[in-house]
Amino acid sequence: MVFERDEVLRALVSETDALEGVLSHLSEAEAVVPTRCEPWDVAALSAHTVRAMLQVEPMLDEAPPGPGTALVSAAGYYTPDVRFSPEVNGERVRSAVEAAARRADAAEPGRVLRERWRPLVARLAAEDGDRVVVTRHGDPMRLTDFLVTRVVEAVVHGLDVADALGREPWSSREGSGVAARLLFGGADMVAVERVLPGAGGGGAGTVAAVRAVTGRGGPVVDRGALAAAGVWFPALG
Repeated sequence: MVFERDEVLRALVSETDALEGVLSHLSEAEAVVPTRCEPWDVAALSAHTVRAMLQVEPMLDEAPPGPGTALVSAAGYYTPDVRFSPEVNGERVRSAVEAAARRADAAEPGRVLRERWRPLVARLAAEDGDRVVVTRHGDPMRLTDFLVTRVVEAVVHGLDVADALGREPWSSREGSGVAARLLFGGADMVAVERVLPGAGGGGAGTVAAVRAVTGRGGPVVDRGALAAAGVWFPALG
């Protein structure tokens, strides 16, 4: 599945701008609300999500691997291997909890995202989307494919934060569309629509479908039927 750099970057900007607007105005009472991503509260989940959005920054400073390197796809990034092992997940949880404990106030993750994201967007817009970068897990990826994973992170954790705060999801049509293409791009959409009506139409139906497949609430669905239809279920930490 080939994603175009400009399409993905638009989706990423939409999702990140919306997330920054929410995180920049969190109250202390909201920051300590539990989330479905136990043991994280909203503050820890916010710290994790902002870090995930900014991971590409140091990757751009590194030299690309040599020619002929086998590349990992956006879907391959979510393979249930060592990156989702108990040790790696434990470190992921611990670092976010510690970052939340060090925060100056509830709105700090939003400020960090605002200050660092906008210069990063300009840099990404000037990069070749086919440039190869290496993730912190050692995966060589097309820059565009890695940015697809950032859209997925922003969409699913945006749903986590929205649900914890009791707010309507703010995922954009562009963002949920990119996430849905990754999940449903190889599927028989006629069969998918029987299980998840509106999955391919954009808007609320697509957001509900993304929820169902990524374990973010929504209707209880027949996962076996979705798998048989060719839906891809990512491993998520």
